[in-house]
Amino acid sequence: MIRFPHLRRDFAASLVVFLVALPLCVGVAVASGVPAELGLVTGIVGGIVAGLMPGSSLQVSGPAAGLTVLVFEAVRQFGLAALGVIVLAAGLLQLLMGVLRLGRWFRAISVSVVEGMLAGIGLVIIAGQLYAAAGLKAPASGIDKIAGLPEALVRAVGSTEALASLGVGAATIAVMVLWKRMPKRARAVPGALAAVLLATLASLAFGLPVATVEVQGLLGAIQPPGADAFGQLAQPAVLGTVLAFALIASAESLFSAAAVDRLHDGPRTEYDKELMAQGAGNTVCGLLGALPMTAVIVRSSANVQAGAKTKASRVLHGVWLLLFAALLPSVLELIPLPALAGILVHAGWKLIPFRQVVLLWTAYRGEALILVVTAVAIVAVNMFEGVLIGLALSVAKTAWQASHVKLEVIDKGAGPVRAYLAGNATFLRLPKILDSLEALPQDRPVELDLSGLHHVDHACRTALENWAERHSAADTEPVRVTAP
Repeated sequence: MIRFPHLRRDFAASLVVFLVALPLCVGVAVASGVPAELGLVTGIVGGIVAGLMPGSSLQVSGPAAGLTVLVFEAVRQFGLAALGVIVLAAGLLQLLMGVLRLGRWFRAISVSVVEGMLAGIGLVIIAGQLYAAAGLKAPASGIDKIAGLPEALVRAVGSTEALASLGVGAATIAVMVLWKRMPKRARAVPGALAAVLLATLASLAFGLPVATVEVQGLLGAIQPPGADAFGQLAQPAVLGTVLAFALIASAESLFSAAAVDRLHDGPRTEYDKELMAQGAGNTVCGLLGALPMTAVIVRSSANVQAGAKTKASRVLHGVWLLLFAALLPSVLELIPLPALAGILVHAGWKLIPFRQVVLLWTAYRGEALILVVTAVAIVAVNMFEGVLIGLALSVAKTAWQASHVKLEVIDKGAGPVRAYLAGNATFLRLPKILDSLEALPQDRPVELDLSGLHHVDHACRTALENWAERHSAADTEPVRVTAP
């Protein structure tokens, strides 16, 4: 115990994280359209492989709801056999980014884009899992999922099986929402696990006609990518998916690390090392044909709140997942699918930053607009293109703000006309600047004061010099320019 002074706390925290992670690993896998065991494999790798590596000592990694939509689309488009090679390539790309020390640059991504991404993912997850909760097949696109909900509700009302399934899903959500109000001793059991246990017991006790998880065994679910799968990397669409996996998983992990750092007083995250840890974990997940992994704020915050002090807690949580997957896989067959859908609906709801949208709209309406447009684009188009649209809007907004310039003209009716320029003079505002300057009288002296400019680009400087040379009439004093 002297060599491991925090072992007791880390051991207790690992059990809490294991109980939180277990239903989420299974639920994310089922929602992603892959065998449930692959979610456990990713959780095991996230705990043991990524957990042993330096970077963030208390952050916990595993399959995340944030990548569910992207994984589902990749499996639907390219097949389950291609998932491993996509995840493998994304992991190697993350390792390369870590070696190139690009981890810190992810902190430069607009928070509005990231929150918009999570909001869009949350909306698609909620819409898709409402179909799953009713035992119905969801449409492929995000917009079709949302548009088809009224028709799905009508179909569900006319089916006893669908109503029973919806009841289990709704009860699961209700338990998770109300669990925080339970006595402290009861709350020692994580809400998601309690909801799944109660849903399972109710389904068994009342013989409810609901679908349950299909199990094929841990070794049977692991399918390392074959040569044919590697050949798919030549397709531009597959390469785009690899890039999306790497960038979105990295951004989510590093933003999670920043949030976890605010929850404890221990060592701060080393972003480049954490990016390499995520890359190593995804490389192993790819070799095993499993889901991609990211750092997950729900598990990480549970780890901190449970009193973890070192990375031992997250490694041990991976060990417990491995023991469960190896010794008790048949237990998964008892879990009702609508209960897992309920967990994902609850997780999707928590991804939507309602409070942040209100605060942004009050103080920074441009950022609020970027958040909303990013979310809507992800629902209407797809994850990757939606994020690109958000990033493009963020860059355009920054460029517009950076080029803000103010022109003030003072004309007292006699003497020289004084024009003051302040801010950042760039080519983006050059037409407006020149229109205002060319409207000044040519038969009176003009003084152009540029001392208030913070930045003048080459295009603006050249245009202003040319204007000053040709503006004044032949019998009028030349324009006097005060340099910035």
